[in-house]
Amino acid sequence: MPAYLVVNIDVQDHERYALYRAMVPATLALFGGRYLARGGHTEVLEGDWRPERLVIVEFPSVERARAWLESPEYAEARTLRRATTHTDMVVIEGVADPPGGAS
Repeated sequence: MPAYLVVNIDVQDHERYALYRAMVPATLALFGGRYLARGGHTEVLEGDWRPERLVIVEFPSVERARAWLESPEYAEARTLRRATTHTDMVVIEGVADPPGGAS
């Protein structure tokens, strides 16, 4: 079942964070991850949430998302992200396709 990593990133050091952004895509690919949204325009429709830089990544499963986050391949980038940002991150399990593939 697909899973979605939803990340709100408040960048504190833009110069070093640019290095992080360059490092991550190859690590995501190793775990079947792909960007669905990556820091594009965000419009608040209801509520008080004001995300800074919102990123959504799809993974094949929650387990693959966790494996990526804890992987040696992502470790250096993770350390850099933690040093250059304040991050809020959740993973949510997606909805399985109903029989016949209808949505």
